[in-house]
Amino acid sequence: MAVVDAALIVFSGIGCAVGYLLASAGVIGKADVYAGASVLVAVNFILLTTVQHGYRLKNITNLPRTFRLTLATWTGLFGALLAIAFTMKVSEEFSRGAAISFYLVGLTLLLAWKAIAARWTAHALRTGAFANGRAIMIAEFGLASSSNAVDDLGQHGYRLVRVMEIPAKDLASPLLLSQLAPRFEELIAFAREHRIEHVFLLMNWSRQHAIDSILDALKILPIPVHLVPDPNAARFLRYPLVSTGNTFTAELRRAPLSWKERALKRTLDLVGASVALFVFAPVMLVTAILIKLSSKGPVFFRQTRHGFGGRAFKIFKFRTMRVLEDGPTIVQAQKNDPRVTPIGKWLRKTSIDELPQLFNVLKGDMSLVGPRPHAAAHNTEYEQIIGNYAFRHHVKPGITGWAQVNGYRGETRTLDLMQKRVEYDLWYINNWGLTLDLKVIVLTLVTSLRAPNAY
Repeated sequence: MAVVDAALIVFSGIGCAVGYLLASAGVIGKADVYAGASVLVAVNFILLTTVQHGYRLKNITNLPRTFRLTLATWTGLFGALLAIAFTMKVSEEFSRGAAISFYLVGLTLLLAWKAIAARWTAHALRTGAFANGRAIMIAEFGLASSSNAVDDLGQHGYRLVRVMEIPAKDLASPLLLSQLAPRFEELIAFAREHRIEHVFLLMNWSRQHAIDSILDALKILPIPVHLVPDPNAARFLRYPLVSTGNTFTAELRRAPLSWKERALKRTLDLVGASVALFVFAPVMLVTAILIKLSSKGPVFFRQTRHGFGGRAFKIFKFRTMRVLEDGPTIVQAQKNDPRVTPIGKWLRKTSIDELPQLFNVLKGDMSLVGPRPHAAAHNTEYEQIIGNYAFRHHVKPGITGWAQVNGYRGETRTLDLMQKRVEYDLWYINNWGLTLDLKVIVLTLVTSLRAPNAY
């Protein structure tokens, strides 16, 4: 990864300088100066990325983090080097056009390469291509086959060459070491002979005596011993670990966004909604005319929804039906719904009917990205039958959301479909970031014209 990063940086630095100088002045000029500067940028970029653990396998496959790291490192590095060049009065040695093109082309090449590398690395991990670290596992009987830990270890660089299973009754015995002494001696001999590099323990975390006894039996081996989360603990350790003094806790439910996060998200909403209204103004005007000409009724449809903190507001949409339902009983739109107007089918299919919600965003009732707000009648119903449903109101509702770009859009015919939508909404809330919002917006633009559930 580092070698390819360096090659791309040097190639883009020299290529941009030569290309720009030939195009603007007709001569190559100081090619050696630009080559030296490109090498300097490459070395510093690699060092900064290494310090931030950017070349670790788990970080390479985490594409949002990799993009953020690359963008921040590349931009910060350019800013620092330009400041140094200005301070040392050598900035006149470099063409501004060449420097700007180097920044843009280099960043584009790096991001493209990171995307390719992340996909290839993820595939290699799934196929066990990096499973070179020899390891053994000591597991409670039955857990090795039922847990995902074995497959996960194989996908992340470890090759389990042996699994020793211990029955639950033996693990519960205070005489564990004496009863299983021959097995442990044989396992230690096996580890020495096959140059085992890691030992993994997979058992219920409540078996403290068994864990301590096994550690005592393995203390003669100069290799690390890892305690794998049992199924109960693993469920909670998927959440972020937060330091609270000297104690680490799993943040099972994050607090609502901080004022800084809300300000950042609000800025994106205001800028994004303003740009979208400017871009889509002609489309909205034509849509309004078509609705007025094709059926009786108002252009806009307003309905009560619940927003941040459960507060009610009126959502704006282009009218796509012959009815204007907003009460205690509302029927969701279905396939071939006779209530939908001919122009309404097309508007719902392309999501153009959602564009007036940009006004809700500007008003502050909604956000560009967030859990989709449901009709008040459905909201009351689902709060009573789906656990954690109300937690969706910890952020503003959105025009689009994480559930929608993952296929849970349109009619929810069964309770299971709504539960899956809620799961995605809660994941979005607990993992919110500006990059995630931008990703959802891009995915929405890509998928809006091929949404089979929108009718």
